[in-house]
Amino acid sequence: MESDATRMCELLIGLPDVTVLGVDDEPGPLVVHVESAGLVRACLGCREPGRVRARAKVTLVDLPCFGRPTRLVWHCHNSLCAMVSWTWEDTRIAAPRMLLTDRAGRLVTEQVGRHGRTVNEVATELACDWHTVMDAVVAYGEPLVDDPDRIGDPIAVGLDETLFNKTGPSRKQAWTTAIVDVAPRLLDLVEGRDSAAPCAWFARRGVEWCEQIRWATLDLSGPYRKVFNTMLPDAIQIADPFHVVKLANTMMDEVRRRIQNETLGHRGRKADPLYRARRKLLMGAERHDEASTAKLLALLATGDPTGDVTTAWHAKEVVRGIYRQPNVVDAADWIDDIIEHFADRACPPEVRRLGRTISAWRNEILAWHRAHLSNGPTEAINNLTKRIKRIAFGFREFRHFRIRALLYAGKTDWDLLATLTPR
Repeated sequence: MESDATRMCELLIGLPDVTVLGVDDEPGPLVVHVESAGLVRACLGCREPGRVRARAKVTLVDLPCFGRPTRLVWHCHNSLCAMVSWTWEDTRIAAPRMLLTDRAGRLVTEQVGRHGRTVNEVATELACDWHTVMDAVVAYGEPLVDDPDRIGDPIAVGLDETLFNKTGPSRKQAWTTAIVDVAPRLLDLVEGRDSAAPCAWFARRGVEWCEQIRWATLDLSGPYRKVFNTMLPDAIQIADPFHVVKLANTMMDEVRRRIQNETLGHRGRKADPLYRARRKLLMGAERHDEASTAKLLALLATGDPTGDVTTAWHAKEVVRGIYRQPNVVDAADWIDDIIEHFADRACPPEVRRLGRTISAWRNEILAWHRAHLSNGPTEAINNLTKRIKRIAFGFREFRHFRIRALLYAGKTDWDLLATLTPR
């Protein structure tokens, strides 16, 4: 009867080839004492077989049992040499140097990585330390995110920056660059927002992999254009429409603020005509009805004596019109007209500057009409990485941020988790 009860306990524990020595049911975590059954290996130091002398005890964090945090006390074999004991005798119970059982390590990796839970939340459930869980996520998660088959063979990629953290007394900003398959899925994260790290990443992928990419989306960033020019010279670059229109809206705001200060000598106040018109100026023309248009024109007539704000408003709408053109030929003519008219000395300086920017990015802006791809999927993936940063209340180590972001947003093959060897 006693042996049957012991066997039942071993089945409930669910570990392969272990003998349950006893269970301590005291306040706090449930403690289960086990030893490996029928597994005696040679010591790495003296090559002698392990002996059941005074066994060393290794306490491991295990999965909760009956709703209680659980500790697995593993009674390990000893040797007669200086090594004394070892815990590597059965990696099915625990990986070397890990403080969690193997099954607990795989579970916390999936909880933190796949489901985006906080490390502290999972550690609280297991009644263990934050570092114990994070070390397991790194050990089991890194082989998953570095799996060469995870990246695949995308034909369109995008780049976008994300603020990683602020360090030091001066709160110096550290940035990361997301390399994204616009399918969308996160391919990788690299440090910095200049061209060096992304170029190195593409170089590691190899020439053949880079040559298959047909489209490259970006947000009017000079360093990212340099990356694509250098590493993906045959890919057609596409300037993101949102950022082109955003540039026109920024120009609109700059002109309004300048005229506000020139005419009234202060920043916008509640009763000032241009301040009252600020939101209407940024609305698309198609969203104005007759009453709204009449009100906007009345405010401009009162607050815009030079006509610069009105000119900027029309210029902004003309830029938005690029994306209403039905084909690439009409869009090319439209952009060429913008470049010509915005260069007129009668235009406000902000409008002329916008014209020069559009001229510098003409081909990339025009490319949208060929593929109708944007950097929107890249921005969406960035939102997922920012979610991981928010729930973590920030990161100190880029390695932790990269692993957790890729596990969450990198389309990881989670079937591999049961087969990989932790690092």
